[in-house]
Amino acid sequence: MLHHISTRQKIIVMLAVMSGLFLVALDQTIIATALAAITTEFDSFSSLGFIVTAYLLTSTVTVPIAGKLSDMYGRRPILLGGVIIFTLGSLLSGLAHNVEWLIAMRAVQGIGGGMIMANAFTIIGDLFSPRERGKWQGMIGAVFGISSIIGPLLGGWLTDGQNIFGLMTDWRWTFFINVPIGIIAGLVIARYAPQIVGEKKHRPDYVGALWITLALSSLVLAVDNTETIFKTLVDQGVAVGLIKLVLWIIAFISAGLFVHAEVRAKEPILPLRFFKNKTYSLMLTAMLLFGAAFLGAILYLTQFNQQVFGVTASEAGLMLLPMIGGLMVSSIAVGQLVAKTGVYKYFLVAGFALATVSIYTLSFLTPESTYLNEAISMVFIGIGMGMAMPILNLAVQNEFTQKDLGAATSSVQLFRGLGSTVGTAVLSGVLTAGIMNSIGSADNLPYIETLKKSPESAKMLSDGEITADTLLQVNAQKQTIRDAATSSINGLPLPTAVKQQQTDKFVAEQDDFSKTVIGAFGDSLQNVFRISAFLMALATVVVVFVKNKKLRSDVHATPGE
Repeated sequence: MLHHISTRQKIIVMLAVMSGLFLVALDQTIIATALAAITTEFDSFSSLGFIVTAYLLTSTVTVPIAGKLSDMYGRRPILLGGVIIFTLGSLLSGLAHNVEWLIAMRAVQGIGGGMIMANAFTIIGDLFSPRERGKWQGMIGAVFGISSIIGPLLGGWLTDGQNIFGLMTDWRWTFFINVPIGIIAGLVIARYAPQIVGEKKHRPDYVGALWITLALSSLVLAVDNTETIFKTLVDQGVAVGLIKLVLWIIAFISAGLFVHAEVRAKEPILPLRFFKNKTYSLMLTAMLLFGAAFLGAILYLTQFNQQVFGVTASEAGLMLLPMIGGLMVSSIAVGQLVAKTGVYKYFLVAGFALATVSIYTLSFLTPESTYLNEAISMVFIGIGMGMAMPILNLAVQNEFTQKDLGAATSSVQLFRGLGSTVGTAVLSGVLTAGIMNSIGSADNLPYIETLKKSPESAKMLSDGEITADTLLQVNAQKQTIRDAATSSINGLPLPTAVKQQQTDKFVAEQDDFSKTVIGAFGDSLQNVFRISAFLMALATVVVVFVKNKKLRSDVHATPGE
């Protein structure tokens, strides 16, 4: 344990750690606003899924392995390596000259991001006693909240083009912005982060690493952009459902082989004895459900704002401010209260319960609802989530000794990430099915038929079957499409009255289309929010069974003793 080092050094280390974590959290939101510009420059809309999935794939696989390696070789080299890899990946992503290079560098970024995520939460356990950790877990929750606000705004601002010291920004700057912060964080970690020296000889679990990599990779590919990633096979007539089935089979078989390897390994990546601990098993289950429900609330609220209120992606992100504000305030406040009282279960149960009710109120939102209705719900969602977030890692860390802290904490992050990945896929499927069932055959909509006749607009509909995502994308860009159509009509050698008639007809078709899509979207989204609330309710039930332990305030106390 490193409780003996000075408070000043602890604060410096934590500021560097939070800077690195801020980079990772920021990347997940800032890149979303730059994707359209990236695919436009490289003329490869079909590669959109690869850009996102490459990062998700490598970061998911890296987390559990990096967590175990930090237990074996120390937190500092793994965390520092993560910052260096992430920063280098960011720089090379910004310098990409084609989309294939960008996808490869996004994968590199994901490795660094996974290493940071695995250790940023764990190092709190190295530096602070169980009672003190709540304060810093709350601060880290605030970091995620701040990044959720800054990411879309900064990404949109840089992508739109700004003059900074005589240089014009573009989407590449959403990656370059990571470099100076990464360099500073890396230097501070190298200078101030202490090193825990463990046993000199280790036996890395190579077989376990192989099987967990294959299992997690197959799972991510089965639920995230499968049709895009395996487009070559799909174009050759292989059904997407069959591809997903094969990937799921590979994932389950690999998971079974991973369990078998862990039983035999001298130093397993995820020791199976962890699951004998009731609190650990319950918290992993809760984290899985939490990840799915929380991301569902944020992701689809952003879409709701874009579709219903007609705002840009950056503005939609800014409209989440009530939720983020509630999360930040409650996260910091609860962290302080946990540190003062040493009790955490009541805050966890209350936070999940409040979030459950608040998410359910979102199911009453309609296209006619005002932003005030949404904002009130968001405030209470944020408060509930903020009450729970500082405790999720804290409860697990309180169950284990120092030598297992990295593996235990990183597994919590892994299950949260898996919950978010699988949950997003399931909720996206529910949303898509609801929209298409409501609309029916999209090809027969007058507005879609008109767009197909336009060379410019037809590009958006050129990927074969028109999906719900296509309809939402077309609706989100209605003003741009309307301006282009009006300009095209005005350029025709026709009488002014005829031009006006054609313009009015186009606008009427577009307005009818927008009402149809938004109506179907709103109805389907209500089911998404109900499912998210149900998942959070299940998480609430799970944490009710967590034993109410009191955290120790003795700085020499070893977790789990």
